[in-house]
Amino acid sequence: MKRFSDLSEQEVLALAISNEDEDNRIYRSFADALRASYPDTAQMYDKMAEEEISHRDMLLTLHRKRFGEFLPLIRRQDVKGFVTRHPIWLNRPLAIDAVRKFAEEMEYETARFYRRAAHNAHDDATRDLLRSLAAAEDKHEELAHELGKEITPNERAAEDETAKRMFVLQYVQPGLAGLMDGSVSTLAPLFAAAFATHNTWSTFLVGLAAALGAGISMAFAEALSDDGSLTGRGAPVVRGLVCGGMTALGGMGHALPYLIPDFYLATSIAFAVVAVELGTISWIRTRYMDTPFLQAAFQVVVGGVLVFAAGILIGNS
Repeated sequence: MKRFSDLSEQEVLALAISNEDEDNRIYRSFADALRASYPDTAQMYDKMAEEEISHRDMLLTLHRKRFGEFLPLIRRQDVKGFVTRHPIWLNRPLAIDAVRKFAEEMEYETARFYRRAAHNAHDDATRDLLRSLAAAEDKHEELAHELGKEITPNERAAEDETAKRMFVLQYVQPGLAGLMDGSVSTLAPLFAAAFATHNTWSTFLVGLAAALGAGISMAFAEALSDDGSLTGRGAPVVRGLVCGGMTALGGMGHALPYLIPDFYLATSIAFAVVAVELGTISWIRTRYMDTPFLQAAFQVVVGGVLVFAAGILIGNS
């Protein structure tokens, strides 16, 4: 990598042109990724991309005037100490607030770098050029900040509602399905083993096997259910991991107490854990699925009690 202070004026100008072109593509990527869910914000990033193109064209005109048609190939990754930007624009789906913050910080960090570079420059022309670039980036930063403010309250409310819906589809629904399956379906084999053997270690092993088996099964079932392209439910691998992880967690919750050697103490704690799990499921359904708490609690508790009773009856038979 080359130090910024070692760059010639032509290389500095070429770097500025490359920087403006890359920023244009970043903003275009933001607009493309956000257009379906956040059309107003996407249009704003289209405008910012056009601003970057106009600055690039101005720099190209200046370069041709001073140095001719040949433009050296130099990019930010070729220069030591240049701003490093994590490619969040490659993520799908994009978090709207993260994009807004990234755009503002991107312009601020670039302007700050140009100022520091100008302070260390030995050539007057290079120093003036860097200060001019810093001033241009300041204007970009102000634009990025103002674009976020231009969104009307109704548009922001619509975007927040869309973000909430996407969060529910991609994380809450598969996580809730996993937690319900892990917490309820593993009750029968766990308590059947507990009351059949009165052996805490054997019961724990049965619970562990049931939880992990259910987690793996649910992970594959969720990941293979759809690819998210039409439903908007996000990456199938992520949904599978969320669903499988929550399934295993739900099953492990009431299996862990059986690490306690005392059977009756372990069983009492396991009962309490089951009650907490069912209450948590009811709260999540109320919070994110708009189900009245009493209705959610009744549905979850009835199902849990039936499975729980089946396990105890089988274990005592």
